[in-house]
Amino acid sequence: MKLSINNLIISLTLGMVSLMPLAHAADTPAKMKPVSSPAMPGVYKIPLVKGVSMDDAVESMKLRANALNIKLVAELPLSNQVEAMIGGKQRRMAIYQFCDALTAKDLVDINVDFAIFLPCRIALIEDKTGQAWLVMMDMDVKELAKTTKMTPELEQKITTVRNGLLEIMHAGANGDL
Repeated sequence: MKLSINNLIISLTLGMVSLMPLAHAADTPAKMKPVSSPAMPGVYKIPLVKGVSMDDAVESMKLRANALNIKLVAELPLSNQVEAMIGGKQRRMAIYQFCDALTAKDLVDINVDFAIFLPCRIALIEDKTGQAWLVMMDMDVKELAKTTKMTPELEQKITTVRNGLLEIMHAGANGDL
């Protein structure tokens, strides 16, 4: 199913990760395929493996991002903000923003509208049952390339960033250091 720009913007406003090109399935190693969300196509989520704490997952994501030269540029502890506002404990909800600045610059050079997708986001969400999930949005880079004058080199850079973010998610979900 192809995502329209409106669906992408809606997903972005829901706090999902953005700027993720959706490569064809063959472009993604089998061990890195996340679970597609049936409720929202183009949104991927991965559950944390039993025994991996949310703090361990965050540390693993940070370490893997650093190893891949993808910078963590912001952390948004949304559940802390909600707790402060309502005075009660909340399920954990945090957004981690990652960026490959040179790829982001190349996209914005093509069209400033791509700035709405920056930086890339991975959400750590605890559901009602206590299960922790890593969630991100995924875009179809092939469709994106059709609407812009994107070079094959830039398509490859975006795919590399996207696969790096999937690797970051899997490292977090598995507690890999």
